[in-house]
Parts: sequence; structure tokens; C-alpha cells
Amino acid sequence: MLRWLIVVVLAFGAPLAAEAQQGRLRIVLDQPNVEPLPFALPTFVSENNAARQFAEDIARVVAADLVGTGLFREIPAEAHIARITSFDSPVQYADWKAINAQALVTGAVSVGSNGRLTVKFRLQDVFAEAPLGEGLQFTGTTAGWRRLAHKVADQVYSRITGEGPYFDSRVVYVAESGPKNARLKQLALADYDGANTTYLTDSANLVLAPRFSPNGQQVLYTSFETGFPRIYLLDVATGQRRALDDQPGTMTFSPRFSPNGNQVLFSLSQGGNTDIYALDLGSGARQRLTSAPSIETAPSFSPDGSQIVFESDRSGSQHLYVIPAGGGEPRRISRGDGRYSTPVWSPRGDLIAFTKRAKGRFHIGVMRTDGSEERLLTASFLDEGPTWSPNGRVIMFTRETAGAGGTAALYSVDVSGRNLKTVRMDTAASDASWSPLLP
Repeated sequence: MLRWLIVVVLAFGAPLAAEAQQGRLRIVLDQPNVEPLPFALPTFVSENNAARQFAEDIARVVAADLVGTGLFREIPAEAHIARITSFDSPVQYADWKAINAQALVTGAVSVGSNGRLTVKFRLQDVFAEAPLGEGLQFTGTTAGWRRLAHKVADQVYSRITGEGPYFDSRVVYVAESGPKNARLKQLALADYDGANTTYLTDSANLVLAPRFSPNGQQVLYTSFETGFPRIYLLDVATGQRRALDDQPGTMTFSPRFSPNGNQVLFSLSQGGNTDIYALDLGSGARQRLTSAPSIETAPSFSPDGSQIVFESDRSGSQHLYVIPAGGGEPRRISRGDGRYSTPVWSPRGDLIAFTKRAKGRFHIGVMRTDGSEERLLTASFLDEGPTWSPNGRVIMFTRETAGAGGTAALYSVDVSGRNLKTVRMDTAASDASWSPLLP
């Protein structure tokens, strides 16, 4: 069995050097109704005593990742007939068929003398009685055990759905505390599922709109520490930061990186006029991209860097417009009734997510890049600020409840509109930005 085990060493900075193979077992995501696929995931085998708790915890995180997509249903352990005592034991397919498991995930965990944690797993197509792709082995630190679990789940998810992975990623967001009329806000960082929270700023100053760089190593955000909105660039690892385009008499906000990370788009307000600018991070050169008496804000690059979508009230109401990356005549793409804002281009390049306010309700929606096929995925008192998962399949956004005691929380929804759920952060949370896959 070990002859088809591919070893992938995952140290920080080392890429994942394996491509998942596609097999017979598949979930077709674009069908109107997707029945969750039943899978079994016995507790991973602990190959030494130091690995016992890690084996249990890693298996639970893998299962939670898969179930959380709404595409998978775990068969509880008490229903299992077979018992996995060795990673290399032959699979008793009949026992798993008897409980209607269509996929079987088995794994083993060990802790080496050097303190490194190793996780290996296999995915089986139960009814075909065959492995689905090759086995993999991941190695990392014991402190990073959750990352290893997410990587296993990513492989299982991708092999069965054919979609790109997204579990091994992080979210930067605004952590909120205090009463609604005196809310304290600070930047926080967490795993995509809300675990491992760390704080990047304190709550001394109002902060808004954090945005990850394409490599996930830097964050743009807006701070009011001078009394006016100003954009800052923060290094996630060191905490060092600097103000961008710090020009007297101006206000800067709504920043976002270019796909290559070399430029920053932002809105600049001066003399009562707000337009979109691009800043070259290397030279500091600034280019004005729009010129109108209206408010132009919330720009977002297309993945190939050739176009920019933004919101503007130039028609008398908030709508979405697209211009070439170097500037030019804006082309309106939103056509419906209501107000459109916070557009974000999908990593796949095929859709634009947005916030829409219509008939007293807020919605998160998507449309084609020409404005066609608009679909509203959510509706509530206040939904806003979409951000895309690395694979372009899931959207995270802020939902705030009404009233003096209302609070903000992060939610996610599949791009099809299925599987709306809360993302459980440590505090009230808003204004998220999803990182790329971690290296």
C-alpha cells in the first residue's frame, strides 16, 4: 500500500508539491440540489503516545471542515462496524458499505524525536473499492496541528468536488467590543473557521477595511488615529506599519491591493471631491483613475489586473462601474433597482460580489462581470462587505442585528446561495478579508 504514498514536507515557506487526482466519486456542485455525501472518518491512528491527542483533534477538525461546507455528512463513530487499528490494515469495504459510507478517510499521526508532527492519510471510494487519488503525508510543528488538519481536509474536498482548496487560509477582520453607540474596534487575525485568534492592533483608534495582500503577508487598513481616515500598510509577521500617501488636506480610505501586490487602489477625498487613485508601492507614484464630481470608492481589481470595478453615485444613486486598470471611461454594469456597493471581483474572474440595499433590506449578491445574471444570496436587516474564499466558491460577509443591542458577526454562504452559516469568532466581528491559501 505504501508504494503509492507521496511524501510532502510542509514547513513554513515550503509549497505543497502534490496534485490531487480525480476519481469516480464526485459531488457536482452546480446542480440545483446537492445531497450531502455520507463519509466516515474514524479517529486517526496514533503511532506513538505523544500523538494520541493530536490524532483525535486532527480527525475532528478534518470532519468539521468537510461538514461545514454543507456538501458532506459524517456518519457517527458509533455506527462504524470496522475498527481502524493500523494505517496499513486492508480496508474492509463491506463494513463501510453496510453503513452507506460513500467515502472513507483514514489517517495516522506521529510525533518524531525532533518534535515534528507527521500526519498521513488516504481517501477511499467505498463503492468502487479503490483509493481516490494517492496517499499523502504532511509534516509540520505541533503548534501548527490545525494547519495540517486543514490541509488534509483540503485534499479530500478537492478530490471529491473538483474544486480548489480553501480551508488552509486565514481571515483578517475588525474585532468589535463595547456598546453599539461606543464600539471599540481593532484588527484581528484568525483561521478561516475562527480558531487561533491574534490581534494586530489595539482598540485605541477606530480601524476599518482591512485587506490582505496577494501573498497574505501584509494588510492594508484605514485608521482614524489622526482624526481623519488614513490608509496604513501593516506587516503581519513583524507588526511594523507605515502610512500610505500621507498628503496634507486629504482623506484616504477603501484600499485594496493589485493582483501582483505592487499597487494599491484607494479613494482619496480632497476639497469635497472623492476619486479613485492607484499608488505604486515601490516608487510612491500616484495616478488618478477617475475624475468626476460624484463619489467614487470601493475599487477592486480583476484577477488578471486589467480592469477595476468600483461603486459610484454619478447616476444619482449608488451603482457599480468598470474601467480599464489604467483609467478611462467608466461602464455601468449594475442595472437593478436599489443601491449597490462594496464590489469584489472573484478570484476566478467570472463573478463580482456586492452589497445591495433594496426595499429596506440588505443583500449579498453576485453578478457576471458585465452585470448580467444578478443573483441575491442573502437578505437581512444589514448584510454587507463580501470577501471571496481563495477558490472563489464561498463568500464571507458581515451581518449586523437591529436595535440598540445589535451586534455584528461574520457569516459565510456558498456562491450558489446554499449553506448560510455563522463564522464563530471570539468577539463580535465585521469587515473581513479572506487570505489566499497559506504557503
